[in-house]
Amino acid sequence: MKVAIVHDYLKEYGGAEKVLENLVEIFPGAEIFTLVYFPSFLGPHKKRFEKLKVHTSFLQNVPFAYKLISPFRLVAPFAFKRFDFSKFDVIIVSQTGAYVPNSINKKNAVQICYSHTPPRYLYGFATARNWKKNVVMRAVGEVVNHLLRIADYKASQNVDFFISNSENVKERIKKFYRRDAKVIYPPVSVPKVKASKAGDYYLTGGRLARPKHTDLIVETFANLDKELKVFGKGFAGYGEELVELSGDKTEFLGEVKDEDKFKLMRNAKAFIFASEDEDFGITPVEAMALGTPVIAFRSGGALETVKEGKTGLFFDQLTVESLTQALKKFETMNWKREDVIKNSKKFEGSNFKKEIKEFVTSKGK
Repeated sequence: MKVAIVHDYLKEYGGAEKVLENLVEIFPGAEIFTLVYFPSFLGPHKKRFEKLKVHTSFLQNVPFAYKLISPFRLVAPFAFKRFDFSKFDVIIVSQTGAYVPNSINKKNAVQICYSHTPPRYLYGFATARNWKKNVVMRAVGEVVNHLLRIADYKASQNVDFFISNSENVKERIKKFYRRDAKVIYPPVSVPKVKASKAGDYYLTGGRLARPKHTDLIVETFANLDKELKVFGKGFAGYGEELVELSGDKTEFLGEVKDEDKFKLMRNAKAFIFASEDEDFGITPVEAMALGTPVIAFRSGGALETVKEGKTGLFFDQLTVESLTQALKKFETMNWKREDVIKNSKKFEGSNFKKEIKEFVTSKGK
């Protein structure tokens, strides 16, 4: 069975790229097709894909292509159709929500889509760029998005089988594509550690984009006498905004290697997660797998992974006051880190690999 893997683009490293790595491990020799690939932007993760066979589209050769990730969505459906999949039996599309990768010409192959989410910007979910602030951009954007929604829906009907990364995304697929999906949670792989006593700091991080509301977390801690560490790369000036909001006890660590991230998580009091409409959310599950409870905004995928009162707490509004109240409540409670670890077992990487392999093998040619 010859397998191709389609991924929106490779310029940053997050949960979707971790899934991509696991897919290649499940199907050694699989070839990757992606719109553009910029390893120099992957920071400490740039070596992860260098030994793989990666095919890029004609957009790779556009001058300053690395600055055009967002505008490329206008021509992405056409670019994906230009790839040749005639020699493959199965095509696994990793839909991150950036473009319309299901628009490929699959020939005679079986097309399986692992969906992290339908494109958020097309269906009213919070996105990294607030393009609606400008009146002209909003007017043009609505017209373009209408056309892209038509293209996205048409592309979704090209898929033979959908897999979603959460019940949350399964509902989106049903609503927007009118298709059923099997839920297979993304892989969470952390070092085996004994539950330990927490340190003196709180932790947040990952992709530092506006829907993650890291600014809310930073602002909250600027008003408190508590230590906060932030890891990850900021998007388009957002990182500078965070620094301006921060207090004396907030430390920005930039992008970190996995081993350093896991040490930070293991020793933190709690991991703070304020993401809005999160598709699944791997970072809070990684923290819980290391015994660290999570304080999360009551939204999206966190509702499936955090057990209130056992592995973490929720706050109900995206306000400094609401998060502050959650922090105060958190510090009055007795947290058993062994119980937090136990809750994360169903998200282990081995479960993902087993379920994906069984599914693809049963549906493939």
